[in-house]
Amino acid sequence: MKLLRMLGIAVLAMSAVTAATAQTWQRTTNNPPENLGAMLLLTDGTVIAHQENDQNGNVASLRWYRLTPDSSGSYLNGTWTRIADMPSGYGPLFFGSAVLPDGRVIVEGGEYNQFGNGFTKLGAIYDPVANTWASVTAPSGWNNIGDASTVVLFNGTLMLANTTTRQAALLNASTLTWTATGTGKYDSNDEEGWTLLPNGKVLTVDAYVDRNLPTGTNYELYDSTGTWTVPGTTPVQLWDSTNCGGSHEVGPGTMMANGTVFYAGARGCGPGHTAVYTPGSDSWVAGPDFPGQFDVADGPSALETNGNVIVFASPGVFEAGGEIFEWNGSSLTQIAGPPNGVNDSSFQGHLMMLPNGQIMFTDYTTDVELFTSAGSPYTGFTPTLLLPSITMTHGTTVKINGTNFNGASQNNFYGDDYQNATNYPIVKFTNVASGHVVFGRTHGHSTMAVGYHGPTYTFVDIPSAIELGQTHIQVIANGIASSNYTVVIN
Repeated sequence: MKLLRMLGIAVLAMSAVTAATAQTWQRTTNNPPENLGAMLLLTDGTVIAHQENDQNGNVASLRWYRLTPDSSGSYLNGTWTRIADMPSGYGPLFFGSAVLPDGRVIVEGGEYNQFGNGFTKLGAIYDPVANTWASVTAPSGWNNIGDASTVVLFNGTLMLANTTTRQAALLNASTLTWTATGTGKYDSNDEEGWTLLPNGKVLTVDAYVDRNLPTGTNYELYDSTGTWTVPGTTPVQLWDSTNCGGSHEVGPGTMMANGTVFYAGARGCGPGHTAVYTPGSDSWVAGPDFPGQFDVADGPSALETNGNVIVFASPGVFEAGGEIFEWNGSSLTQIAGPPNGVNDSSFQGHLMMLPNGQIMFTDYTTDVELFTSAGSPYTGFTPTLLLPSITMTHGTTVKINGTNFNGASQNNFYGDDYQNATNYPIVKFTNVASGHVVFGRTHGHSTMAVGYHGPTYTFVDIPSAIELGQTHIQVIANGIASSNYTVVIN
């Protein structure tokens, strides 16, 4: 919970001690019209972001904005437009969110709904084709949803947590109804994030909110039977316990392309610990501590296209002075961060991979930054295509087959307050003659599995306004693009 967050914010400026010369931050050319926070990547290559402000008070509205890349595919030079508002009375801050396999966006629960305090059990789903939001009823018997965790499972089903209990539910996306799941949960879902693993299970690190324990290191796994188990403990405590800051916060657990999960901790009364989980052996090892008082009491991370992980940390719990750290699988290094980051606490940052391999950062201001990584793309997860034909007709829907359509990981992580996974295929068209870029909307993915190399498919809508003639087509998953395949658009 973050009811007292802003009381802990202090203006604290710190500069990065090391910087990778080839890694850069750039502010988008066109500013959004309002302060933005949570953002999600739609399956048509555009980005939607929620109007939010937690810099000077807990404020969120009904309004969302869309960033459309320019004709060269540049998000740096893209344009912002306002989309439809959420249903009347529902404008949450810190909520559960996901892009569903059919391309719709679901938002569930939240704190500070329409500037008020406390939790809400309201929810809504956005149809990007119709540009409309519709209300979604909470699971039966739930009094709250709050700042909930979500995850889209391998089979494409959304799982949602009840923040205040041990309850969870699965969404039937066709009927917008819920079925209970998640028996055997050790403690409350509150403050816990969920990481989808290549073996189909879901990993969480317990925060001991409803057991009133000062310390603890349990982790849990959810499996296909709908059951949680406690296989063991983490080598270090990763949540902020009651004898430290008492917030019960924990940082993101980032699935990497090398098959491990890097978990960033929020210890509160000292440097944040880290730990590394290996799903295949169901084992943990302690990672390096953050330097000084840095930790991640809620905060974003993202898997870079070079295989490293960046995470946004700040000193103490809910205090300003945010910096970017990079984990390369063996060491944790501070690198250059976004210019406004030093004014932020870790929880105010948001990171998300774009189709062009850049990572977008928002922090409840109009300063939207893009991070460009150094190094070559990681190997083993480059998508491949098997096209049904070398000709395609504009305004139609085509089924395309291939491999590695869902990437190595959900790619972007935060925790219980907000989720923006991008483990789904994006299809890019580049006209050979003009060089103009458009994206086709994908939907109906055969799987949402991460780390899956087997055959898969998706459906793509060929834009009606696409230029005709010889065209390159690419499938992109988490910023990793396939080779160019040439088709003719007629």
